[in-house]
Amino acid sequence: MAKLISLKIDVTKIDKARLYKGAKGTYLDATVYLNDEADEYGNYGMITQSVTKDERESGVRGAILGNAKVLRDFGATEQKKPEKPTETPKPFKDTVTINLNDDDDLPF
Repeated sequence: MAKLISLKIDVTKIDKARLYKGAKGTYLDATVYLNDEADEYGNYGMITQSVTKDERESGVRGAILGNAKVLRDFGATEQKKPEKPTETPKPFKDTVTINLNDDDDLPF
């Protein structure tokens, strides 16, 4: 189930000591916490700066860098519009009764 998520990050809160050089640029490890429902501001979660396992176990928390909004949930079932009810065919107003047992003047 894919989701399109928008992130807003306050870059002034990034601990620059946690930035590291990679082959194609300078990187930051971050973590996104997603909830099933939006908060009062429409945010579904938050972004924090990642910390090492040892730091987590000793109670260190990464700085909260921003919020996450789900823009579109591609796996959610969308509400379909109800279809127009189909009209039942109206009976013919004029009906003809044929009596096959009549002796008439037909040649066949």
